[in-house]
Amino acid sequence: MEATTRPVIGFLTDFGLDGAAATCRGVMLTICPNAQIVDVSHTVAKYAVGDGAFILRSTLPFLPIGVHVGVIDPGVGTERRPIAIRAGRGDVLVGPDNGLLVEPAEALGDVAEARQLSNRALWLPSTTHTFHGRDIFAPVAAHLAAGDATFADVGGPLDPADLVRLERRSARIGDGRIDAAVIYVDSFGNLRLSATADAVEAAFGAIPPGTTLRADVAGTALRVSWAPSFGHVAPGAALLYRDSSGNLAMALNQADLAARLGVRSGASVLLERGD
Repeated sequence: MEATTRPVIGFLTDFGLDGAAATCRGVMLTICPNAQIVDVSHTVAKYAVGDGAFILRSTLPFLPIGVHVGVIDPGVGTERRPIAIRAGRGDVLVGPDNGLLVEPAEALGDVAEARQLSNRALWLPSTTHTFHGRDIFAPVAAHLAAGDATFADVGGPLDPADLVRLERRSARIGDGRIDAAVIYVDSFGNLRLSATADAVEAAFGAIPPGTTLRADVAGTALRVSWAPSFGHVAPGAALLYRDSSGNLAMALNQADLAARLGVRSGASVLLERGD
């Protein structure tokens, strides 16, 4: 990609708040001193590749076109491939080939091209088996952002069809029911579901706000109100709503639904008419 006055590097990891993320930022800024590094998140649940993909997919479309680094990498140091993806919008995503980057690239105009990071001239001079975020992903991203390397320079081409993709459970929508799954639990304990908000009308018709639906979440039954937002139900009450990404989501107003039910990503959710 072409260098800009202040190139943007988006940065997401599951490193937490110790020095690992700062170390990677230091590598990037040493190579590309004028980079604007946007810390998307470093508190993703450990090893939660699906959660990281959800956050990147939801966030990157609102960042300027740039280079984006994702490091949730339980397979670090194994045969899993370090890769870069060029998205249709013009962004480049850098990280492990474990499913983390494909959904975000699709949200940026799909996977236009993919390459394996095999050009060691763009890595740190000394690399380890356990910190590819510092040794490979950060320096490659910084060289791309600085404009002293092109996408073709990072390594050989890969067939986009061969990239690792996450196994997501698709929603099943029938007459009077939505059978979905939790794909992400946000920091408020709200459950983001594997169904778009259009599924409500497809399953139940044009129901008005306030309509009560029956829900079964991983075997726990509750009633939820179809509502535009949290304040349309009483504190502590359950609601089903369209989230900011256009998906269905469930929540408790001013309370933590995931903690209340003891569920996390992958839990099944069945919604039916409540009357």
